[in-house]
Amino acid sequence: MSDGTGIDLVKLRQSCARCSLQVLCLPATIQITDIERLDKIVLNRRPLQRGDALYRAGQPLGSLFVAREGAFKTTALDANGESQVLGFHLPGELLGLDALGTGSHACEATALTQANVCEVPLSQLEAVAAEVPGLQHQLLRIMGQAMNLHQAHVEMLGRRSAQERLAIFLHQLSERYRALGRSGDVFLLPMSREDIASYLGLVIETVSRTLGKMQDEGLIAVRAREVRILDTARLDTLAHEVARSDHR
Repeated sequence: MSDGTGIDLVKLRQSCARCSLQVLCLPATIQITDIERLDKIVLNRRPLQRGDALYRAGQPLGSLFVAREGAFKTTALDANGESQVLGFHLPGELLGLDALGTGSHACEATALTQANVCEVPLSQLEAVAAEVPGLQHQLLRIMGQAMNLHQAHVEMLGRRSAQERLAIFLHQLSERYRALGRSGDVFLLPMSREDIASYLGLVIETVSRTLGKMQDEGLIAVRAREVRILDTARLDTLAHEVARSDHR
């Protein structure tokens, strides 16, 4: 079935289901023949176990990666030589963008769960992108989103309370899950409380206590690593009010 633009939607979905390249293919207006070209340059990669490194700091950039299954965290050493969590990557999201500027990775990407990735050799991706304007646009959009998320993280660490930081964190996760076609109201936290604390600049006891407070207030329900957003409107309002106050 075609939508009139030359794209066979059934074949497109089957292609994306095979290689999890929705992040590169959609919503850009890319023809089915171009998606087939992307399919051909994707390298299958062995599954990763929890704790395995996908790439390490200082490693030359050779490929970008799309998490087919599982989730990842990126970490780097701080001034004291301690590991600092820089970000989290969900199934369907792109990894490796940190190396585009210098040609080598500034951080380490580690599997938080059993995982599987699609490997996209950068040289071949660049060749395809040079001939597919829609793909170029999509790559720029993805890089822009990554920069925005990083900037929001820096601003959040500046002068936000523990509850505000956790509210923004959960709201961002919810929105990212929705963007990937998954539930934004009920989802699992693939990362540990310790990882969340490192990412938010808090201590683990504060994270646990604040999650409990948010649950008591009826904002969320937490069961082990499952989070259920009970008051989506309130969480959305809180996150956006904090963002607005940061830009006054």
